[in-house]
Amino acid sequence: MNIKVENLVKKYGTQRALDGVSFEVRSGEILGFLGPNGAGKTTTMKILTCFMAPTEGDVRVGNYSVRHDAEQIKQRIGYLPEHNPLYTDMPVMEYLHFAAAIQGVPNARIPERIREMVRLCGLDKEKHKNIGELSKGYRQRVGLAQAMIHDPEILILDEPTTGLDPNQIVEIRELIRELGKEKTEVFSTHIRPEVEATCDRVLIINDGKIVADGAPAELRKQAGGAEVSRLRIEDAPATETVFAALNGLEEVASVDIDAASGKYIVESQRGQSARRAIFRLCADNNWVLTELSPIERDLEDVFRNVTIG
Repeated sequence: MNIKVENLVKKYGTQRALDGVSFEVRSGEILGFLGPNGAGKTTTMKILTCFMAPTEGDVRVGNYSVRHDAEQIKQRIGYLPEHNPLYTDMPVMEYLHFAAAIQGVPNARIPERIREMVRLCGLDKEKHKNIGELSKGYRQRVGLAQAMIHDPEILILDEPTTGLDPNQIVEIRELIRELGKEKTEVFSTHIRPEVEATCDRVLIINDGKIVADGAPAELRKQAGGAEVSRLRIEDAPATETVFAALNGLEEVASVDIDAASGKYIVESQRGQSARRAIFRLCADNNWVLTELSPIERDLEDVFRNVTIG
């Protein structure tokens, strides 16, 4: 089921938390939703899930509008908010039964859906415990299970890996990717590597506006801009001399030094390559150039480029 967000505006008094946000999510796609604190991520998700009404604009989930068809949309969406709202005194199985009932799963199907969620979310070893006895990772699994118990076509996941240790993050990441084979997912996170590993497409929001939209590889390419290279130079004089010589090349925009490795990080002028000039500089001075390798931009660079200005 597709999601179409059309010119979404949300005002709090004179402040615009969202300012004309528009995007689409295709059926079966995992969309990574990035942005700094206060950018509008959670506000957007609350509108998508009909928890909050927009001031202007609309969201269409399939043929339904959040303005007119909230109940129909809620039946088709599973939502895991940032702060997982679990009843910690309840046993896992009892809680899943409760979640299924309030989501309108027919009584005859509830046992089957619980078994499926226990299997899919890897809860079998912990299913007889109270939720309060579970680790943070297993609580997130229970949260995902309650979001999916009614077999929704769309999953909205707000910071699902917050507070997890590295092993738990990998487990939840794999689960999200597995679910993405059958569901449309919107996945919010502050962790850029998480997006690279999990999402088909990335949307970056800043100050209530969409500032970047595309596949991770596409965004890295767009943000690449100037060429950046890593150099190791041996049999050279003092570092200051090499530093000054590199900075003096016409094709070079900036030079830095990686303190840990002693390697030089050289950024070329936009639209130019400094590699030939670097090679000639070393040859002319009898310096041994033992490494000249490109540095690929990552989503961290993209994020900073579009949210800091």
